[in-house]
Amino acid sequence: MARLHAFEIHELPNCPELFRRIATDYLRTVGESFNAFAPITPLLAGALSVSDEKRVIDLCSGGSGPVVTLSERAGERLGRAPSVVLSDLYPNHAAFAFAAKRARVPVTSEPAPVDARAVPEHLTGVRTLFDAFHHFQPDAARSILADAAAKQAPILVVEATERSLPAIVSMLLVVPLLVLLLTPFVRPFSWARLLFTYVVPVAVPLIVFDGIVSCLRSYTVAELQELTRGLDSDGYRFHIGTLKSHGQRLTYALGTPAAPPDWTFAS
Repeated sequence: MARLHAFEIHELPNCPELFRRIATDYLRTVGESFNAFAPITPLLAGALSVSDEKRVIDLCSGGSGPVVTLSERAGERLGRAPSVVLSDLYPNHAAFAFAAKRARVPVTSEPAPVDARAVPEHLTGVRTLFDAFHHFQPDAARSILADAAAKQAPILVVEATERSLPAIVSMLLVVPLLVLLLTPFVRPFSWARLLFTYVVPVAVPLIVFDGIVSCLRSYTVAELQELTRGLDSDGYRFHIGTLKSHGQRLTYALGTPAAPPDWTFAS
């Protein structure tokens, strides 16, 4: 299946902020409900173990995503808690504040918009992108990886979506049910979210449409290998692969300035 870079509704500049929050808060909630990114913990811990900066710079954070929970678990593994900075081109300040309030590691957020293609100089640490790399076309995606390599900054890119027919069928058949079941449990609570899920049917078609497009945009392992070709230098290396999680496959690209520990890639 060829990669198709169509648009996602919630990333359009003129998308209403409420609808953007409905989409990104749902993604965070479903990831937490199924502990979908748990297998990534050793990768993040490995990146932190070779980083002089003891903090995580999360790019394209959306509704805050899995980075806080993974950082907590990585800290337990390493015996030291990293701090987390949440950022986005369209910052969801309510979700960021909610994540900081319940976190067991220090969490702050960047108040100004942050473009993952141009990370501000003061945001140093392990860069992460969860379920966001497919938003970028190949040239921009490579520039994100190249900038991290040039600055010797560890970077961890993880995608839960996959460009395959089963993944698209799952979006059509399973996601509508999940949206209807999980919406009352999404936090921070919002009456507007309930209205646009159960009374005015916006949430389900929005999330399903964007989910299908996410699948069509997703990069394969071979494509990630091509995007990172020639970027290894001065000890900086990219490690690309997949991990299984609850019947689905997580695709990752991990770039580090030194070899991470062997346990980083243990299944």
